[in-house]
Amino acid sequence: MELVFERTNGLTEKPTHYCPGCTHGIIHRLVGEVLEEMDIIEDTVGVASVGCSVLAYDYFNCDMTQAAHGRAPAVATGIKRVLPKDRIVFTYQGDGDLASIGMAEIVHAAARGENITVIFVNNAIYGMTGGQMAPTSLVGQKTATSPFGRDIALQGSPIRVSELLATLDGASYIERVSTHDVASIIKAKKAIRKAFETQKNGLGFSMVEVLSTCPTNWGIDPKESLDWVKEKMIPEYPLGVYKDVKGGK
Repeated sequence: MELVFERTNGLTEKPTHYCPGCTHGIIHRLVGEVLEEMDIIEDTVGVASVGCSVLAYDYFNCDMTQAAHGRAPAVATGIKRVLPKDRIVFTYQGDGDLASIGMAEIVHAAARGENITVIFVNNAIYGMTGGQMAPTSLVGQKTATSPFGRDIALQGSPIRVSELLATLDGASYIERVSTHDVASIIKAKKAIRKAFETQKNGLGFSMVEVLSTCPTNWGIDPKESLDWVKEKMIPEYPLGVYKDVKGGK
């Protein structure tokens, strides 16, 4: 029988803890495939954040370390500066970790043009801690801490991280992608590879924002969650390249 699909060497064999329908697993797979295809597994150091991805160090088949909540860009900066030519360094962060407690870290890492890659998973809610409102939660979205829906007058508007970081001179490559269908997943992999290539070529800070699902905390089934990303999240967070220094944008 012809083998048509197998586990990438970029991931370990450990089963993940993610909820059914969560697309963290897909994003892990894409990162793992890119590491394998670029032949950089042995040269890569990943920095796990705090949140649903807190156990990412168990899943990626490269060297991994754990950062305090929101501090992954600072840890990645330290590793990359000590080993600038010997290691590819990436962080894997959710929206609560990156856009709330870690907002200062990500902004200043991008502003300094640190030659690291950030995989930013945006599911518009705090997943691990029980479904609280995140900086990226949509207007009107009901969460554990906004039971009547996010109100601009009380909680402000959602933060669009890709657009924000793209304004900084130190950022070299910023793209927002999604995981709600096959075509989008294929595009997401291309973006992730380009982000790692940006770092490998010494061009500076790169980030891929990936729109992801959270069926458990959204209170809908996995199929509905994919539709929710398409119908609700993408209009608020348009997909596309927000900065590409090499490409002239």
